[in-house]
Amino acid sequence: MSMQSRAHFEPRGGESWRDPFTMYRALRDHDPVHHVADDHDGRDYWVLSRFAHVLDAAVDARTFSSASGLTFSYGEMERLGLEAPIVMMDPPDHTALRKLIIKRVTPQQVEALTPMIREFVVARVEVLRESGEGCVVSELFRPLASFVVAHFLGVPLADRPRFGRWTDAIVSAGAGGNVLSAGEAVREMFSYFAGLIARRRAEPAEDMISALVHGRLRTGEDVSLAKTLGVAFTMVTGGNDTIMGLLGGAFELLTRHREQRMLLLRDPGRIPNAIEEFLRLTAPVQGLARTTTRDIMLEGKAIPRGRKVMLLYASANRDEREFGADAEVCDVTRKIRRHLSFSYGPHHCIGAAPARLQARVVLEEVLARCPDFAVDIEAARYAPGPFVRRFEYLPFRSGDRG
Repeated sequence: MSMQSRAHFEPRGGESWRDPFTMYRALRDHDPVHHVADDHDGRDYWVLSRFAHVLDAAVDARTFSSASGLTFSYGEMERLGLEAPIVMMDPPDHTALRKLIIKRVTPQQVEALTPMIREFVVARVEVLRESGEGCVVSELFRPLASFVVAHFLGVPLADRPRFGRWTDAIVSAGAGGNVLSAGEAVREMFSYFAGLIARRRAEPAEDMISALVHGRLRTGEDVSLAKTLGVAFTMVTGGNDTIMGLLGGAFELLTRHREQRMLLLRDPGRIPNAIEEFLRLTAPVQGLARTTTRDIMLEGKAIPRGRKVMLLYASANRDEREFGADAEVCDVTRKIRRHLSFSYGPHHCIGAAPARLQARVVLEEVLARCPDFAVDIEAARYAPGPFVRRFEYLPFRSGDRG
């Protein structure tokens, strides 16, 4: 059996998320432009696993289009029956809509949220510290993500309990690969945002919904109700998955690598750099697909026009060709020039700055208040679904409370 034939890609989910990295390494080393072709179930797509290839594809939206969906399934947009959300648009339409949203996520606006986020985090961490143990996903990660997304979308405080319930239902369904299975939650949320959109037309505020309602597209047209609802839906799904995956992965790494934790305890100023290392190693969104708009040749392989191509961000982030021989080692002092956990190019994640802020505040407060914490990786449970690697259950012990 050839080395190339030993390298294969198999979508992960649930328990099989424990170690996708051995598979990624084999792909990088032996078949970096990998063809998945299965006549039995109709699968036919390509997988890129090296940093240079994934980066080039992420930047080249003309050749690697998002307009046909982000999974390795064909006919995705037709099955959804929805107007394309922003993550499934290409420039220049994507760029015009993104410019309206980004006005509410400037570095200054994000940093100004620090006191509010810290107050929320401290209250949640203190509950865990006092009880001594609990599920850190349900007690801290998920409520924090929902709280921040609700803020950016302009959901009033009085409505956030309902918003939190919808978010839980949609994110849980999305982990199984079908967000529309949370039908009642989706309908209720869309109905709610339709009302909020109408309110923001008359009473604009400093939130994304207001920016969209009072913005104009490159054609001079108003942003449609469907596009605005699509942004809200994208924020709910993407804004929750990413931060939950990042924080769960960070807690796992700090439990496994005590020497790295000690570096942060001795010097909390290292935390922002450590977050980049945690992002690199965890890559909450392990990969997403694009569709080729022309025939291309890569590493001697011919990828035809109209084929899905999976961009394995998580594999690229551990590529020794980019990060050196110790690429799979956790080093919170590592100087990282770039990584792909928020993708790159026109689809660089809009929520990158809020995610980094949440991670920084959580790590600062948990390390200060529970320096001896631990998470039980063996008892943890991974969420289902083939694209996001995150825990849905992660037992936490606060350590010595004395």
